[in-house]
Amino acid sequence: MTGGDAVAPAVQFRRLAVLLAANFVDMVGFMIVIPLLPFYALDLNASPVVIGWIISAFPVAQLLSAPAWGRVSDHYGRRPAILIGLTASAIAYVVFGLATSIWLLFLSRIIQGLGGGTVGVLHAYVADMVGPEQRARALGWVSAATSAGVMVGPALGSFAANLGQEGPGFVAAALCLINVFFAWKWLPESRPRSTRSAGAKRPPVWHMAVQVLQHPGRTIPRLIWIYAVGMLAFTSLTAVFSLFFEAEFAITARTIGYFFFYIGALSFIMRSVVLGPIVERIGEGWAMRLGATAMAIGLVLYPLMPNLKVLLLVMPLVPIGTALLFPSTTSLMSRYAPAGDLGATMGTAQAFAGLSRVAAPLLATYLFQRLGHAMPFFAAAAVLMLVTLLTLGVATTTPRPAVITEETA
Repeated sequence: MTGGDAVAPAVQFRRLAVLLAANFVDMVGFMIVIPLLPFYALDLNASPVVIGWIISAFPVAQLLSAPAWGRVSDHYGRRPAILIGLTASAIAYVVFGLATSIWLLFLSRIIQGLGGGTVGVLHAYVADMVGPEQRARALGWVSAATSAGVMVGPALGSFAANLGQEGPGFVAAALCLINVFFAWKWLPESRPRSTRSAGAKRPPVWHMAVQVLQHPGRTIPRLIWIYAVGMLAFTSLTAVFSLFFEAEFAITARTIGYFFFYIGALSFIMRSVVLGPIVERIGEGWAMRLGATAMAIGLVLYPLMPNLKVLLLVMPLVPIGTALLFPSTTSLMSRYAPAGDLGATMGTAQAFAGLSRVAAPLLATYLFQRLGHAMPFFAAAAVLMLVTLLTLGVATTTPRPAVITEETA
């Protein structure tokens, strides 16, 4: 284990609070910009296909950069990687605010995606600092901060739009720069210099990704597949969420935001309040299985509900499932990952999740248009049943190996 047990609880809380604030503000900035992106692109005469590519530029850049950021953080520390990622977001938002052409919108998304590859580094920072018994709870808090940012960002973006076309981008950039300052001042390095592998000869940065493909049944590859396939199902839902509500219940752009807020609030409560006690009682392995099953049931029921009121009662199953599945999977990854490759492991997981974020919208919208409104939900539920089967091969706890072995690679 890295330094999780050696950090005093008061110090853990202070560092985690800074990390949560940084994650929250970063997501606020992201959600200020992303709802406005299609409108900016339309004003520049972009076609729907081009808009889709602009949106996809972020996860493509993220999946390409995430393993490299993980390796950098293993070699040189988490703190510099996090600070560079936050700074990249600020630069991306300035480019967005100044964009007068399609290629500048592409550039802003690519820069943001390259900086967004540090998500795995944030997870590794938590694993460095927090002991295994509290890790799922802490990772749940990090994702709860993300959910809170999803709720706040669009409203702030609507306000910033009143400041002119540059307003939202500049407001988001200002928030990120403030974020950089606070992280620089109050977020210390989580890995002592003696534990870093800067001088050690390590495998190529994509070595772990190759291992995930070649040996999917081994522990770490299996956990990465669980994370990535679960993300494929969840992103499929988000891709057709607005389309489904518009087609089935005549929900418009003026009212769809209330449903996003409802989902975001449920997710925030689950991850910040409920996740920790559940994991303490049943363990991360069973929390993964329960989460995947809850999501699958929720997705099957979505298109079968007779009216909107009944659907509102079913909708919590998905945020409950995601709150149990993803933080628990990440926590188990941190338990199994070799100490010197924790950042690389988390980065590889984010790269595979990035592939899911690219593929899911294309697949889900195709099914929605060609095979019916219910098909994306049924397909995503089937994928989650595969996730449930994958979780059966993962033990709930394990000591972290001190070195890379053939089994854990």
